[in-house]
Amino acid sequence: MKVLIFGGAGFVGLNVADALLARGHDVTLYDRAELPPSARRSLADYGMRLKAVQGDITDAVAIDAVIAEGCDAIVLGAAVTAGEELERASTARVLEINVMAQIPVLLSAIRHGVRRVVNLSSASAYGAAGGRVDVLDEETPCDPVSFYAISKFTSERSVARHAELFGGDFLSVRLSALFGPWEKPSSVRDTPSLQYQILAAFARGAPALMPEPGMRDWIYAPDAAEAVALLIEAERPRHRLYNISRGELWPALQWGEAFAALNPGLQCRLAASGEKTGIKLHGPYRAPLSVSRMADEFGWRARFGCAESAAEMSVWLTQHKEWI
Repeated sequence: MKVLIFGGAGFVGLNVADALLARGHDVTLYDRAELPPSARRSLADYGMRLKAVQGDITDAVAIDAVIAEGCDAIVLGAAVTAGEELERASTARVLEINVMAQIPVLLSAIRHGVRRVVNLSSASAYGAAGGRVDVLDEETPCDPVSFYAISKFTSERSVARHAELFGGDFLSVRLSALFGPWEKPSSVRDTPSLQYQILAAFARGAPALMPEPGMRDWIYAPDAAEAVALLIEAERPRHRLYNISRGELWPALQWGEAFAALNPGLQCRLAASGEKTGIKLHGPYRAPLSVSRMADEFGWRARFGCAESAAEMSVWLTQHKEWI
């Protein structure tokens, strides 16, 4: 298949691209940023099967041109992933990129007969509902609060409504707490995972001092990317919305300890009373996402738990020392 990824040079986009290329597909990355040199080197063996196009997600003419070249599937991954600071500074931008910029893409996909569109949404769409239940499944009523959460929930509804109106084969996925290869804060992403912040402390030669254990339903980005690839390949998905998660809570502190155990000289621990920590939590507690829908329909489960992902990330960083 030929797959076009909007936001393809970003954290999630690169993981999805890697998964798709490994499965034999051709991938075009569309992003306003250049493909990072380390990613270009890492993906070089795929040769002409990988193409990178620089362009803005708000440029409807450029978007239509790249879709018109022909593709079987589109991944909507361009987004402003905003915490409170970015939300205050760029409220309009969050809504413009996460919702309005998708509309020309969807209309172009319909016009050019694209077989499938997968919208990368977020567990944040559940909003305040995440604190009221034990498990969040796709039927749980959402209560988005932040502009980021509102934008993600709205993007799902917009994608579904376009499919209803025009007959497109469009669906959305809600990604839980992501971490892993290619993650990096940027002007459109000010919510780095606790795992990234732990690694950044290690890179500075400092201990990673945690303000709390950091219980979340963490999922290693390559696992999430495999699930997205599976949904792109699926002949006839039964639903328009899927949760993608490890499906259980575990502490980032435990992950940092596991990573440190593999790399002598590193230390990850809870900050003692009075100790300062630069590691910042993003968002309140949220119940874990149910992954029953993905498991029942496709037999998919995340492969990497805490220890396995720490070991994989340790190997990845030996090959990409300059990343953090």
